[in-house]
Amino acid sequence: MFQLQRSWTGSLIACLLGAALIASSFNLFLIPHQLLSGGISGVSMLVGYFTDWNISLLFLIFNAPLLIWGLLTLGRKFIILSVVSVVLTTWFMQLIPLMTVSKDLIISSVAGGVLVGLGTGISMRVGGSTGGFDIIASILTRKRDFSLGTSLFGLNGIVIVALGLFKNNWDLALYSMLSMFITGKVIDTIHIRHLKVTVFIITKKKDLLLKKMQKLKRGVTVIDTEGAYTKEPQHMLMTVTTRYELNELQNLVRQWDPQAFVNITETVGVMGLFRRSDRNEPGN
Repeated sequence: MFQLQRSWTGSLIACLLGAALIASSFNLFLIPHQLLSGGISGVSMLVGYFTDWNISLLFLIFNAPLLIWGLLTLGRKFIILSVVSVVLTTWFMQLIPLMTVSKDLIISSVAGGVLVGLGTGISMRVGGSTGGFDIIASILTRKRDFSLGTSLFGLNGIVIVALGLFKNNWDLALYSMLSMFITGKVIDTIHIRHLKVTVFIITKKKDLLLKKMQKLKRGVTVIDTEGAYTKEPQHMLMTVTTRYELNELQNLVRQWDPQAFVNITETVGVMGLFRRSDRNEPGN
Protein backbone atom coordinates (compact mmCIF):
# COMPACT_ATOMS: atom_id res chain seq x y z
CA MET A 1 0.00 0.00 0.00
CA PHE A 2 2.86 2.39 0.85
CA GLN A 3 4.57 1.68 -2.47
CA LEU A 4 1.31 2.31 -4.33
CA GLN A 5 0.79 5.63 -2.54
CA ARG A 6 4.39 6.63 -3.21
CA SER A 7 3.95 5.76 -6.88
CA TRP A 8 0.83 7.91 -7.17
CA THR A 9 2.50 10.78 -5.30
CA GLY A 10 5.49 10.72 -7.64
CA SER A 11 3.22 10.58 -10.69
CA LEU A 12 1.14 13.54 -9.50
CA ILE A 13 4.28 15.58 -8.79
CA ALA A 14 5.56 14.78 -12.28
CA CYS A 15 2.24 15.91 -13.79
CA LEU A 16 2.44 19.12 -11.75
CA LEU A 17 5.93 19.83 -13.11
CA GLY A 18 4.89 18.95 -16.65
CA ALA A 19 1.86 21.24 -16.51
CA ALA A 20 3.98 24.14 -15.21
CA LEU A 21 6.48 23.69 -18.07
CA ILE A 22 3.75 23.56 -20.71
CA ALA A 23 1.89 26.59 -19.35
CA SER A 24 5.18 28.52 -19.21
CA SER A 25 5.85 27.64 -22.83
CA PHE A 26 2.40 28.83 -23.88
CA ASN A 27 2.33 32.14 -21.98
CA LEU A 28 5.99 33.14 -22.30
CA PHE A 29 7.02 31.97 -25.77
CA LEU A 30 4.21 30.82 -28.06
CA ILE A 31 1.05 32.86 -27.43
CA PRO A 32 2.82 36.27 -27.31
CA HIS A 33 3.96 35.69 -30.91
CA GLN A 34 0.71 33.98 -31.95
CA LEU A 35 2.58 30.76 -32.58
CA LEU A 36 0.89 27.39 -32.18
CA SER A 37 1.61 24.39 -30.06
CA GLY A 38 0.43 21.02 -31.31
CA GLY A 39 -2.88 19.26 -30.98
CA ILE A 40 -5.80 20.54 -28.93
CA SER A 41 -3.69 23.30 -27.40
CA GLY A 42 -2.92 24.51 -30.94
CA VAL A 43 -6.60 24.40 -31.86
CA SER A 44 -7.40 26.34 -28.67
CA MET A 45 -4.79 28.95 -29.56
CA LEU A 46 -6.06 29.24 -33.13
CA VAL A 47 -9.64 29.83 -31.95
CA GLY A 48 -8.41 32.22 -29.25
CA TYR A 49 -6.42 34.31 -31.71
CA PHE A 50 -9.50 34.91 -33.86
CA THR A 51 -12.13 35.30 -31.13
CA ASP A 52 -10.19 36.71 -28.14
CA TRP A 53 -11.72 33.95 -26.01
CA ASN A 54 -9.73 32.66 -23.06
CA ILE A 55 -7.28 30.13 -24.49
CA SER A 56 -6.81 28.25 -21.21
CA LEU A 57 -10.55 27.64 -20.87
CA LEU A 58 -10.79 26.60 -24.52
CA PHE A 59 -7.97 24.14 -23.84
CA LEU A 60 -9.96 22.63 -20.96
CA ILE A 61 -13.25 22.44 -22.91
CA PHE A 62 -11.75 20.95 -26.08
CA ASN A 63 -9.93 18.26 -24.11
CA ALA A 64 -13.06 16.93 -22.40
CA PRO A 65 -14.29 14.63 -25.26
CA LEU A 66 -10.82 13.13 -25.79
CA LEU A 67 -10.42 12.44 -22.08
CA ILE A 68 -13.71 10.53 -22.14
CA TRP A 69 -12.53 8.54 -25.17
CA GLY A 70 -9.24 7.79 -23.42
CA LEU A 71 -11.09 6.57 -20.33
CA LEU A 72 -12.87 3.98 -22.45
CA THR A 73 -9.70 2.94 -24.30
CA LEU A 74 -6.57 3.48 -22.24
CA GLY A 75 -7.37 2.76 -18.61
CA ARG A 76 -8.09 4.52 -15.33
CA LYS A 77 -4.63 5.63 -14.20
CA PHE A 78 -3.76 7.12 -17.59
CA ILE A 79 -6.91 9.24 -17.68
CA ILE A 80 -6.73 10.32 -14.02
CA LEU A 81 -3.21 11.63 -14.59
CA SER A 82 -4.27 13.18 -17.91
CA VAL A 83 -7.18 15.01 -16.26
CA VAL A 84 -4.82 16.25 -13.55
CA SER A 85 -2.38 17.49 -16.22
CA VAL A 86 -5.09 19.29 -18.21
CA VAL A 87 -6.60 20.95 -15.13
CA LEU A 88 -3.18 22.00 -13.79
CA THR A 89 -2.11 23.35 -17.17
CA THR A 90 -5.31 25.43 -17.31
CA TRP A 91 -4.65 26.67 -13.78
CA PHE A 92 -1.00 27.56 -14.45
CA MET A 93 -2.00 29.43 -17.61
CA GLN A 94 -4.18 31.61 -15.39
CA LEU A 95 -1.34 32.17 -12.90
CA ILE A 96 1.61 32.75 -15.24
CA PRO A 97 1.50 36.22 -16.79
CA LEU A 98 1.27 36.54 -20.56
CA MET A 99 4.53 38.23 -21.51
CA THR A 100 7.14 38.21 -24.25
CA VAL A 101 10.43 36.76 -23.01
CA SER A 102 12.18 36.96 -26.39
CA LYS A 103 11.30 38.99 -29.47
CA ASP A 104 13.14 36.54 -31.71
CA LEU A 105 10.68 34.12 -33.34
CA ILE A 106 13.24 31.35 -33.79
CA ILE A 107 14.35 31.47 -30.15
CA SER A 108 10.73 31.55 -29.01
CA SER A 109 9.82 28.63 -31.27
CA VAL A 110 12.73 26.52 -30.04
CA ALA A 111 12.28 27.38 -26.36
CA GLY A 112 8.53 26.84 -26.56
CA GLY A 113 8.97 23.49 -28.30
CA VAL A 114 11.54 22.28 -25.78
CA LEU A 115 9.37 23.21 -22.79
CA VAL A 116 6.24 21.58 -24.26
CA GLY A 117 8.27 18.47 -25.11
CA LEU A 118 9.72 18.27 -21.61
CA GLY A 119 6.34 18.76 -19.96
CA THR A 120 4.61 16.24 -22.19
CA GLY A 121 7.42 13.69 -21.95
CA ILE A 122 7.53 13.88 -18.16
CA SER A 123 3.78 13.37 -17.89
CA MET A 124 3.86 10.43 -20.28
CA ARG A 125 6.88 8.88 -18.57
CA VAL A 126 4.80 8.39 -15.40
CA GLY A 127 1.85 6.91 -17.30
CA GLY A 128 -0.27 9.96 -18.07
CA SER A 129 -0.55 12.54 -20.83
CA THR A 130 -1.24 16.23 -21.34
CA GLY A 131 -4.52 15.51 -23.10
CA GLY A 132 -5.42 16.35 -26.69
CA PHE A 133 -3.59 14.59 -29.49
CA ASP A 134 -1.38 12.88 -26.87
CA ILE A 135 -4.35 10.59 -26.19
CA ILE A 136 -4.86 9.83 -29.88
CA ALA A 137 -1.12 9.19 -30.35
CA SER A 138 -1.02 6.97 -27.26
CA ILE A 139 -3.85 4.87 -28.68
CA LEU A 140 -1.99 4.55 -31.99
CA THR A 141 1.36 3.62 -30.42
CA ARG A 142 -0.21 0.96 -28.21
CA LYS A 143 -1.45 -0.85 -31.32
CA ARG A 144 1.51 -0.19 -33.63
CA ASP A 145 5.23 0.50 -33.26
CA PHE A 146 4.98 4.18 -34.11
CA SER A 147 7.31 6.73 -32.59
CA LEU A 148 5.13 8.83 -30.31
CA GLY A 149 6.78 12.13 -31.21
CA THR A 150 6.53 11.38 -34.92
CA SER A 151 2.87 10.42 -34.53
CA LEU A 152 2.13 13.72 -32.77
CA PHE A 153 3.97 15.69 -35.45
CA GLY A 154 1.90 14.02 -38.16
CA LEU A 155 -1.38 14.70 -36.35
CA ASN A 156 -0.40 18.35 -35.92
CA GLY A 157 0.03 18.98 -39.64
CA ILE A 158 -3.59 20.04 -40.09
CA VAL A 159 -3.24 22.62 -37.30
CA ILE A 160 -0.19 24.14 -39.00
CA VAL A 161 -1.97 24.37 -42.37
CA ALA A 162 -5.00 25.97 -40.69
CA LEU A 163 -2.81 28.70 -39.18
CA GLY A 164 -1.21 29.48 -42.53
CA LEU A 165 -4.56 29.57 -44.34
CA PHE A 166 -6.66 31.50 -41.83
CA LYS A 167 -4.06 34.09 -40.88
CA ASN A 168 -2.49 34.16 -44.34
CA ASN A 169 0.89 34.13 -42.61
CA TRP A 170 2.98 31.13 -43.56
CA ASP A 171 5.98 32.42 -41.60
CA LEU A 172 4.07 31.87 -38.36
CA ALA A 173 2.97 28.46 -39.62
CA LEU A 174 6.56 27.43 -40.38
CA TYR A 175 7.85 28.69 -37.05
CA SER A 176 5.05 26.73 -35.37
CA MET A 177 6.12 23.67 -37.38
CA LEU A 178 9.67 24.13 -36.06
CA SER A 179 8.35 24.30 -32.49
CA MET A 180 6.24 21.16 -32.95
CA PHE A 181 9.12 19.27 -34.56
CA ILE A 182 11.36 20.05 -31.59
CA THR A 183 8.56 19.06 -29.22
CA GLY A 184 8.32 15.67 -30.95
CA LYS A 185 12.05 15.05 -30.72
CA VAL A 186 12.15 15.93 -27.02
CA ILE A 187 9.16 13.65 -26.33
CA ASP A 188 10.86 10.74 -28.10
CA THR A 189 13.99 11.32 -26.00
CA ILE A 190 12.05 11.14 -22.73
CA HIS A 191 9.18 8.82 -23.61
CA ILE A 192 10.75 5.48 -24.58
CA ARG A 193 7.76 3.14 -24.27
CA HIS A 194 7.80 2.25 -27.99
CA LEU A 195 11.50 1.19 -28.06
CA LYS A 196 12.06 -2.58 -27.77
CA VAL A 197 14.97 -4.52 -26.32
CA THR A 198 15.80 -8.23 -26.19
CA VAL A 199 17.13 -9.45 -22.84
CA PHE A 200 19.16 -12.66 -22.44
CA ILE A 201 19.55 -13.86 -18.84
CA ILE A 202 21.99 -16.69 -18.06
CA THR A 203 20.97 -18.07 -14.66
CA LYS A 204 21.04 -21.07 -12.35
CA LYS A 205 17.80 -19.93 -10.72
CA LYS A 206 15.45 -20.48 -13.63
CA ASP A 207 12.31 -21.37 -11.67
CA LEU A 208 12.68 -18.50 -9.20
CA LEU A 209 13.22 -15.89 -11.90
CA LEU A 210 10.36 -17.20 -14.03
CA LYS A 211 8.04 -16.96 -11.05
CA LYS A 212 9.09 -13.38 -10.34
CA MET A 213 8.96 -12.37 -14.02
CA GLN A 214 5.31 -13.39 -14.34
CA LYS A 215 4.22 -9.97 -13.06
CA LEU A 216 5.92 -8.34 -16.04
CA LYS A 217 3.39 -10.02 -18.37
CA ARG A 218 6.05 -10.70 -20.98
CA GLY A 219 6.66 -13.99 -22.77
CA VAL A 220 9.89 -15.79 -21.87
CA THR A 221 11.74 -18.49 -23.82
CA VAL A 222 13.85 -20.97 -21.81
CA ILE A 223 16.97 -22.43 -23.45
CA ASP A 224 19.20 -25.07 -21.87
CA THR A 225 22.85 -23.93 -21.83
CA GLU A 226 26.20 -25.12 -20.52
CA GLY A 227 29.24 -23.20 -19.33
CA ALA A 228 31.98 -23.52 -21.95
CA TYR A 229 34.73 -23.94 -19.33
CA THR A 230 32.92 -25.07 -16.17
CA LYS A 231 30.66 -27.49 -18.06
CA GLU A 232 27.96 -26.64 -15.52
CA PRO A 233 24.35 -26.76 -16.79
CA GLN A 234 22.51 -23.42 -16.78
CA HIS A 235 19.48 -21.85 -18.41
CA MET A 236 19.08 -18.83 -20.65
CA LEU A 237 15.87 -16.84 -20.36
CA MET A 238 15.13 -14.74 -23.42
CA THR A 239 12.45 -12.05 -23.42
CA VAL A 240 11.53 -8.97 -25.45
CA THR A 241 10.35 -5.94 -23.52
CA THR A 242 10.27 -2.16 -23.83
CA ARG A 243 12.96 0.21 -22.60
CA TYR A 244 10.24 1.71 -20.41
CA GLU A 245 9.87 -1.62 -18.56
CA LEU A 246 13.55 -2.60 -18.70
CA ASN A 247 14.47 -0.99 -15.39
CA GLU A 248 11.91 -3.09 -13.52
CA LEU A 249 13.29 -6.27 -15.10
CA GLN A 250 16.87 -5.32 -14.22
CA ASN A 251 15.93 -4.63 -10.61
CA LEU A 252 14.14 -7.97 -10.43
CA VAL A 253 17.23 -9.86 -11.63
CA ARG A 254 19.54 -7.93 -9.28
CA GLN A 255 17.31 -8.75 -6.34
CA TRP A 256 16.72 -12.46 -6.94
CA ASP A 257 19.85 -13.58 -8.81
CA PRO A 258 22.69 -11.04 -8.57
CA GLN A 259 25.07 -13.63 -10.08
CA ALA A 260 23.09 -13.89 -13.32
CA PHE A 261 24.72 -12.77 -16.55
CA VAL A 262 22.46 -10.37 -18.48
CA ASN A 263 22.89 -9.28 -22.08
CA ILE A 264 20.63 -6.50 -23.41
CA THR A 265 20.38 -5.72 -27.12
CA GLU A 266 18.24 -3.23 -29.03
CA THR A 267 15.44 -4.77 -31.10
CA VAL A 268 14.69 -3.40 -34.55
CA GLY A 269 11.19 -4.91 -34.66
CA VAL A 270 9.02 -7.77 -33.48
CA MET A 271 6.57 -10.07 -35.27
CA GLY A 272 3.96 -12.29 -33.72
CA LEU A 273 2.40 -12.00 -30.29
CA PHE A 274 3.72 -9.02 -28.35
CA ARG A 275 1.71 -7.08 -25.76
CA ARG A 276 1.72 -3.40 -26.70
CA SER A 277 -1.19 -2.31 -24.50
CA ASP A 278 -0.63 -1.45 -20.83
CA ARG A 279 -4.32 -1.62 -20.01
CA ASN A 280 -3.90 -4.56 -17.65
CA GLU A 281 -0.95 -3.19 -15.72
CA PRO A 282 -1.36 -2.73 -11.98
CA GLY A 283 -2.83 0.64 -11.11
CA ASN A 284 -4.65 1.10 -14.41
